[in-house]
Amino acid sequence: MCGTILTGIAAPATAQETVATPEVTPPEVAPIDNSIRSIVVNGSQRLEPSTVLSYMQLRIGQTYTQENADQALKDLFETELFKDVSIRNNGGAVVIEVVENPVINRILLEGNKRIKEDKIYPEIRLAPRQIFTRSKVRADVARIVELYKRKGRFAASVEPKMVQLDQNRVDIVFEINEGPKSKVQQINIIGNQKFSDGKLRGEMATKQARFYRFFSSSDTYDPDRLAFDQQKLRQFYLTEGYADFRVISAVAELTPDKKDFIITYVVEEGEQYKFGEVSVESEIRDFTADTLTPLLPMKTGDEYNAKQVEDTVESLSETAGLFGYAFADVRPQFDRNKEDLTMSIVFRVAETPRVYVERIDINGNTLTVDKVVRREFRLNEGDAFNSFQVKRSANRIKSLGFFQEELEIEQKQGSAPDRIILEANVEERATGELQLSAGFSSVENFILQASVRQRNFRGKGQELRASVSYSSFSQAIELGFTEPYLFDRNIAVGVDLFRRDLNSFGFGSTGDRRTTFEQLTTGFQIRAGVPITEYLSASLRYGLSFDDVTLDEDLFFSQNANGVLACDPIRAGRFLCDAIGKRTTSSLGTSLIYDDRDSRVRPTRGQTIVGSLDFAGLGGSVKYLRGVVNASKHWRVLGDFIFTVSGEGGYIHPLENRGSALDGIDDVRLTDRFFLGEPQIRGFDIRGVGPRVVRSGTVPAIDDNGNLVNMPIIENNQGQQSDDAIGGRAYYLGRAELEIPLGSGARELGLRPSIFVDVGAVFNVTQPLLLTDAQTQTTGTVAVRDATGAIVTMDDGTGTQVAVTATGPLFLARDDMGAVVRVIDAVDANGVANPIATNFVEQFFGDSPKPRLSVGIGVNWNSPFGPFRIDVAKALLKEPGDDTKLFTFNVGTQF
Repeated sequence: MCGTILTGIAAPATAQETVATPEVTPPEVAPIDNSIRSIVVNGSQRLEPSTVLSYMQLRIGQTYTQENADQALKDLFETELFKDVSIRNNGGAVVIEVVENPVINRILLEGNKRIKEDKIYPEIRLAPRQIFTRSKVRADVARIVELYKRKGRFAASVEPKMVQLDQNRVDIVFEINEGPKSKVQQINIIGNQKFSDGKLRGEMATKQARFYRFFSSSDTYDPDRLAFDQQKLRQFYLTEGYADFRVISAVAELTPDKKDFIITYVVEEGEQYKFGEVSVESEIRDFTADTLTPLLPMKTGDEYNAKQVEDTVESLSETAGLFGYAFADVRPQFDRNKEDLTMSIVFRVAETPRVYVERIDINGNTLTVDKVVRREFRLNEGDAFNSFQVKRSANRIKSLGFFQEELEIEQKQGSAPDRIILEANVEERATGELQLSAGFSSVENFILQASVRQRNFRGKGQELRASVSYSSFSQAIELGFTEPYLFDRNIAVGVDLFRRDLNSFGFGSTGDRRTTFEQLTTGFQIRAGVPITEYLSASLRYGLSFDDVTLDEDLFFSQNANGVLACDPIRAGRFLCDAIGKRTTSSLGTSLIYDDRDSRVRPTRGQTIVGSLDFAGLGGSVKYLRGVVNASKHWRVLGDFIFTVSGEGGYIHPLENRGSALDGIDDVRLTDRFFLGEPQIRGFDIRGVGPRVVRSGTVPAIDDNGNLVNMPIIENNQGQQSDDAIGGRAYYLGRAELEIPLGSGARELGLRPSIFVDVGAVFNVTQPLLLTDAQTQTTGTVAVRDATGAIVTMDDGTGTQVAVTATGPLFLARDDMGAVVRVIDAVDANGVANPIATNFVEQFFGDSPKPRLSVGIGVNWNSPFGPFRIDVAKALLKEPGDDTKLFTFNVGTQF
């Protein structure tokens, strides 16, 4: 029978009762269905739901498990497209909630001062319109911090911040705390016995921080420089003969304040070696051991020098290249004897065929035509290879200025072992120049310049230029064209057109500048040049110019006895009155030039010698013969110091007779003579060296009311002296200058300091006739000089001599030709000097070949607003009349 199970509390069974438990079958439980019936994506804005589903493995019909859900979350986060993701299962209806990462609107930098934005942005991989991800931000932060570490700022930190915008956009701001530069506080060296710490520190690129190294970056910590210094130490010891030297460890530790570093090197010096037997074994027929061994620079018993060994290998390879063996294999074989501490070396030159140039390839010249580069090669296809000519070709191509500075001609194996291909891979540089500049010069005050220049016109190597300049004392316009290879022949031709307006000036006793004469020159020049050898060339030129020299009539002119307005020697000086007028110069000139410098822009070695001769007299009104010679030589000394010695000299010989020495007229005109001063010889003022006329005091003149008055010789009435250089026929000039290398930081700023010595002189000119005081006579009458300087006797205009009285200061007199002139009385009848007539002195100074010497320091700076040159020079040797100047500078103009 069936029973019913009731829910309740049953009476307990007694011990005697036996209760039978009926067998109950549990009800069947329906199995749970965990299959995915639907997948819904919520929260996506830019991405389609199907795109979101494609990033994970969940699919409709699969069984939903926690493992599958975790893997889906991991897959979605790995895309870095989502800020947050959640998954829930509602009975087979899977809902995926996503929050997309924002889009980057802008990337900003704040706090960076030492490193500009254009240096930081290339390190940032994030970019506008990209999806923001935290991992990319962290990577960018690490790269920015690493950039600051490379600049020596190890305390720098970067804090990224996100500024939320509408439409799920953000601005990323990197807030930078640059911190101080991490300096090298101390360099310790342990284990050195042969050389002092100071000596070894001097060999390193890294320096200890000191107050005087404010221009250098060598005292900042740089891990790459630390590794480089280890190589420098090893190179130094190997050069000194310590072949077993090694750096055991190099450790850089931060100071407790986390600002600076202390570097410690542990070294093992070893023993010093000497050269043992040194010889050459050659398998090349032209290179015999008997010939080459005596030429080796090292000898048995000399201290071992690894650098000398490297130089010998290079020298042997270059020597082989001179004979056409381009791929000569020179290998030194070392035999180290640790018992007697000797290093024997055999330089083995392996057999190799003589090589010929198979082909010359030129790549990368997108503007310059091929022949412009090819004609600079000193080798032609089919020629025997010559390593020297290859280097010379590379230097000539670089001297064009059309391509990159670090240009090398690659040597590649040709189609056969005895064939070589020379390949010039060039990179075009901008050759057009448009310059608009304004500046200030201590010589010319305010300067404006505008120029257009194309050094590679039409890609054919031609030069076309035009320039206009304006300053307080000169204005000029010039046009020029140069064809370096006329009709594809090595003949350079050119033409120049010019118009120059020069206002010459002198100085008063108060230092103020006054215009003396104005020279307007219009003309042209035609020139041609041909090479004679690789380093020697000759040029020929013809020039025609028209000059018009004038004086300010209001200042320097007065009416003569005939009532004609003319140059007044008392006001201007006879030398200026002699200079005025119009003249034509037709000249033919030639130059012989030797130049083997490694660079025409900034040479570091080589020399140049130029001799020029000009003849004026092919027609025209000016006739002279002028010769000039100048030379310079450059050396690289003491590492990166550049020492330059230069000298020049010239002489101009007149080919016409313009007067006599008694008249004080030189046969060479004032405008054709040589002048010397700033900037040629530093320590002296512009035209401050050489012959000059110094005029002081006042000169007598008649005012508008007919009264005799004192007129100061300085037209602005603020001084009592004028100083006018008149130049000379001959000059010489010498310079010695040492350019001092600076650290990389200063080089990046374009700073190039130097110390110098200048010496020179200009001399040999006819002494101008000076206006002197009247000469007294005991008879009561006086003989004086008239306005032309001739001695005359005073009379009353009828030929009868009269006594001079103080009440009649202005008289008529007759000169030696009988002409009536106006003179001024110098003494009265009693022989007492007239104060008006004697208050004027005109003196001649400086016509001496004795050297003027100056020493000083200077700095060139390629500043952002133009080239800048500053010089401080002290004149040690000078002559009476020379004008010195301690400080000079130029800004915004070439120097």
